[in-house]
Amino acid sequence: MKILGLSGNVKRPSRTASLVDVLTSAVESRFGGVKSIIDLTDVAPVLFRALRAEQLDSAGREIIDAVETADVLVVGSPVYRASYTGALKHLFDLVDYRALTGRPVLLAATGGSPLHALMIEHQLRPLFGFFNALSIPTSIYAVETDFTDHRLTNPAVFERVDRAIAELARLLPASPQKTALFAGQNRPALIATKA
Repeated sequence: MKILGLSGNVKRPSRTASLVDVLTSAVESRFGGVKSIIDLTDVAPVLFRALRAEQLDSAGREIIDAVETADVLVVGSPVYRASYTGALKHLFDLVDYRALTGRPVLLAATGGSPLHALMIEHQLRPLFGFFNALSIPTSIYAVETDFTDHRLTNPAVFERVDRAIAELARLLPASPQKTALFAGQNRPALIATKA
């Protein structure tokens, strides 16, 4: 399973990048697979060389391919002017509108105040609705006081992470062991009834 974190931060150090790392690590720990993180601080200059997908060079195409082929996305952004960052928006402007259909997405954001928490519901969730992705019901929002030296430390936020991971488990395909439980001889017998 390919787990991809997208951190919409445009500076370092970044609480958003730290939160995305916590979430991708939690997914990897629970389900296995391989996690990777794309930090917009690093890739925005590559992506901004193209205004449309057909203008992407090989480095830009590799970034967009990683997004389009991930099995699980973890997307986080700092709240910037009541929305996610423009760099994150530009990345998704380059993603094929059909590529994320049915893909599970964990949503996260960071801000300076609890008053910005609804940005996830009013900005990020509709974006993934457009893509027909499956955004997990529980989103993760964290403020500056939830971090110590840019590392997440608030137990209440970690509880939300656990809840989101449990919701993700309901969306992912069953593991081979669970699928095989009723295969062959172990399948429950069907009882015929007269009509």
